[in-house]
Amino acid sequence: QLPANVQLVTIGSVAFDTLSTPFGRRKKVIGGAATHASVAASFFAPSLGLVGVVGDDFPDTYRTLLKRKRVDLEGLTHAPGKTFHWTGRYDGDMSVATTLSTDLGVFATFNPSVPAAWRKAPFLFLANIEPSIQERVLKQMAKPRFTLLDTMNLWIATRRQALLKTIKQVDAVVLNDMEIRQLTGENALIKAARACLKMRPRWVFLKRGEHGATLIGKAEYFHLHAYPTDKVVDPTGAGDSFAGGLMGWLAKDG
Repeated sequence: QLPANVQLVTIGSVAFDTLSTPFGRRKKVIGGAATHASVAASFFAPSLGLVGVVGDDFPDTYRTLLKRKRVDLEGLTHAPGKTFHWTGRYDGDMSVATTLSTDLGVFATFNPSVPAAWRKAPFLFLANIEPSIQERVLKQMAKPRFTLLDTMNLWIATRRQALLKTIKQVDAVVLNDMEIRQLTGENALIKAARACLKMRPRWVFLKRGEHGATLIGKAEYFHLHAYPTDKVVDPTGAGDSFAGGLMGWLAKDG
């Protein structure tokens, strides 16, 4: 039973992942930024909706999995064609993924539409996706209380102006060490975060992997250590899950 009012809307990719790690290989498992973020948020948020697109090959079992996590799929569009499929490999300490192939499928022509009933949702997570699409979603929302934006090295390099335009319109951004250095041109992380704040978001969340996470505002600094673990099998979606869990926690009390 899904709650009537969606508190958190997440927009991003819903995908298949084919992965190779030092621990083995998995073929066409469910993946995508919006998927990982929504599942993580579901542990906290009372009601959440996912906006994305899938093709004819997306199985009902994956829809059922998301629904079991109380993720409302009214915003998940079905389009004729194939679901976005990413194939990648992790080596060594698995800190960096090597992309072997990307088949965008129906994601290539994705034009998101936020369900009318969700447009007054107080929390919005713009998961990793082309920045002009993120802005398109922002324009459909009725002044969310808190908006978080994620991005990646590809958009920083190829869609910089569109990304900077969208960053100006959100409350916070979430980036890893490499991304914030690329975005700002600053090597020192604190200096890079301060440079990012000048782009007009109020907060910067730094994803620092095994070193935890750091929150930086105009006059604030807070660092949280990561929970120690001695066995990492597959890091895919870790950053998306962190951001989703964060947004779920913020949305948990409405």
